[in-house]
Amino acid sequence: MLAIVKIAGQQFKVKAGDSLYVPRISGSTGDNVEFSEVLMTDNAGSVAVGSDVKAVVKAEILNALVQGDKVIAFKMKRRKGFRKKHGHRTHYTQIKVTEIA
Repeated sequence: MLAIVKIAGQQFKVKAGDSLYVPRISGSTGDNVEFSEVLMTDNAGSVAVGSDVKAVVKAEILNALVQGDKVIAFKMKRRKGFRKKHGHRTHYTQIKVTEIA
């Protein structure tokens, strides 16, 4: 079974057993979470879209905090002595989809 689920404002295509990184969600390692905002399901050729979808995606948190790559934003104006450097690392949560019910 395949599903497209909306997690923290982003859409992900998931199957049972998939492991993926999603934007940080609350919870600690080992917790079970449910995502009820399922946009589409495909069960052996029968596709349900929109309000016809009656599924819930259940997942387990494998790693509560994973930091992404460092991103640097550097601003400079030539001949003015103006330099500004900002950086950040996006936080993710690693989950494993246990079932689509």
